[in-house]
Amino acid sequence: MPDKKSKKPADRAKAQASLRPAVMRRAGAAHFSGASVHVSLAAEIGLRIVRGDYLPGTILPNEAKWAEIFDVSRSAVREAIKMLMAKSLLASRPKIGSWVEPKERWNLLDRDVLAWYATAPDREAFLRTVQEFRHIIEPEASAFAAMRRSDEQMAEISQACREMGDALSLQERIRADTRFHLAILRASGNDLLVPLGVLIESALDHLFDFTTQRVGDQRHAQKLHEAIEKNIRLRRPTAARNAVHKLLENTDEGIGRSRR
Repeated sequence: MPDKKSKKPADRAKAQASLRPAVMRRAGAAHFSGASVHVSLAAEIGLRIVRGDYLPGTILPNEAKWAEIFDVSRSAVREAIKMLMAKSLLASRPKIGSWVEPKERWNLLDRDVLAWYATAPDREAFLRTVQEFRHIIEPEASAFAAMRRSDEQMAEISQACREMGDALSLQERIRADTRFHLAILRASGNDLLVPLGVLIESALDHLFDFTTQRVGDQRHAQKLHEAIEKNIRLRRPTAARNAVHKLLENTDEGIGRSRR
């Protein structure tokens, strides 16, 4: 039987080479390929910033170091940094490099930043912030929808509500839930609420995923949504507003239970 230790040099080199990609992935904690390398790189760095790996004021590695860490080109690094600067997560200056901006400057209404924020370790605090936003916006938006909605918009709201009740999986219900609330924002007739709703779509998905798993009585939650749908359909703005308040209180309880 041949000795396993007596491999030819070429065989040993081939075996060692086969291990390098795995080592590279462990060292860089990510592996990027394809035409949108800079987008994937921006997402990885952005997530690290939002979750607190790099605190505000921190000077980040330079282009050459990022390129080495992630095994990408320096041009991909430059494009990724530009993306993060556009989202106000980073600032840059010649001879200094890039640094993390203060949190209050971050564009939290950017779809990507919201998605990164929602998966950060303090996601519960962020989701409570999303819930506060809903308290500010949704009751009045529902009241306006009751007064202004078109038949087509009402059909969209009603369909989403039905799909929530008919959903066969948690993910189907969450997506229908998000469509329901975004449809109400569109039906409110306020041009500023429509793009705002689209921007927070990812945050709503995360919030509903979090709370749906913690609300024990889904039938009760469904009835609360149906009450909103009914009052918008019957053009009862005050009743629609009150129905939203009841739903939000129910969601508040779900978030509260998660802290106990």
